[in-house]
Amino acid sequence: MAHAYTPGLKVLQEAKVVKERRLPLKGDVIVKEGQQVSPEDVVATTDLPGNVRMVNVANLLNIDAQDIQDVMLLKEGDSVQENGLLAETKGVFGMFKSQANSPVEGTIEAISDVTGQVTLREAPTPVEIDAYVSGVVKEVLSGEGVTVETDAVFIQGIFGIGGENRGNLKVVVESREDELTADMITADHAGNILVGGAFISLEAYKKALSVNVAGVVVGGFNYHDLEDVLGYTLGVAITGSENLATSLIITEGYGNIRMGVRTFDLLREHNGKFASVNGATQIRAGVIRPEIVIPLLPAELKGDHKEIDASEGIQEGSIVRVIRAPYFGRMGTVVSLPAKLRKMESETMVRVAEVEIDHETIVVPRANLEMLETD
Repeated sequence: MAHAYTPGLKVLQEAKVVKERRLPLKGDVIVKEGQQVSPEDVVATTDLPGNVRMVNVANLLNIDAQDIQDVMLLKEGDSVQENGLLAETKGVFGMFKSQANSPVEGTIEAISDVTGQVTLREAPTPVEIDAYVSGVVKEVLSGEGVTVETDAVFIQGIFGIGGENRGNLKVVVESREDELTADMITADHAGNILVGGAFISLEAYKKALSVNVAGVVVGGFNYHDLEDVLGYTLGVAITGSENLATSLIITEGYGNIRMGVRTFDLLREHNGKFASVNGATQIRAGVIRPEIVIPLLPAELKGDHKEIDASEGIQEGSIVRVIRAPYFGRMGTVVSLPAKLRKMESETMVRVAEVEIDHETIVVPRANLEMLETD
């Protein structure tokens, strides 16, 4: 039987989820292997070097560069306050002195008698990495971070914005076909992750932002509204670094598209439970998908983790989702995988799949499909 090797989208009711928590540069890991951690627990810390500021003392004091050491009041390694005195001339008979002050608080890193400049380093910025999910520290990456393992419900969306957030799940619609409207969102939802059905409007998402909702999970959202939210046109770069209080995870695609049955039922089953979400997305090379992770208690485990063999890929009968226009976000079943190359509108010859979507069979390039992995 023909196979198509392509990324899969996971909707799993029980999975071993391993999350890597890595510092942006070397630092200190403050937890141990085997230690139980909560999402808010800090697992590693470091300091980002402060910005460098240059002060041309020679120009400010109208002296030669080689004379800078004669006027400096501080030496390399000394701390200085903002507007603190760096250097001062002797003046004439102790009068008419010229002074050079520091524009920032920091440390003197270098004094050059070649350029006459003083290099200041602003205070470092502390960085802390938390565990993101509750679980066990599986591995310590010396000086870099850790991996955290947890048994959890694991659901991936097709697109998202906003970074990591966490909170209790709140299903606020009756069915997967319902729109999550602005009037459904109240101040009581602050810090929660709201689950809608087929759609959320720009107005409703802005309402969620205004009341500090932690995250929103819905079937669809209008692509053109993203520019209004972000303030710029979204390109192909990775999302997730946006300065948004409310992560948005789209499970199906752009437009009004009812949430998948499996996804909605799983979220509704775990309504009220604590979850971690991440809207980070990258659709091109090095695929990254937005995710919802709902840790499970030992008593909730059934021991039926599904080990997925990605090498099997898409086959006849596989449930797939289209990840390119004009059928972006639509789900269907693979009817056949023709062996011969097919010419597309772009004149390119590609391998295709015949997919049944809503009782209609369409032809889609295999590269434009991803398999929905369920258990």
